Amino acid sequence: MIEKKGRVNLKTGLHARPAALFVQQASKFVSDIKLVKDDSEVNAKSIMGIMAMALSQGSEVSILANGPDEKEAVDVLVKLLEKDSI
Repeated sequence: MIEKKGRVNLKTGLHARPAALFVQQASKFVSDIKLVKDDSEVNAKSIMGIMAMALSQGSEVSILANGPDEKEAVDVLVKLLEKDSI
């Protein structure tokens, strides 16, 4: 299992279209991937879970992955969160 922290830099946060793109990227990986903020943990491949977190700009999150492509998954998803625009 690998964990990496990141910050949401998108002005709109991780809502609607950015959330859908995040889920699409996460779904490309075989590993189990979780997005964690405070006491909330959701499946990073679930659009409903991501939307329910209501992550706004500046939110700090952890991405946890477990599986054969865990390192690549975490690296790609943290970079996506930290982009200024999608």
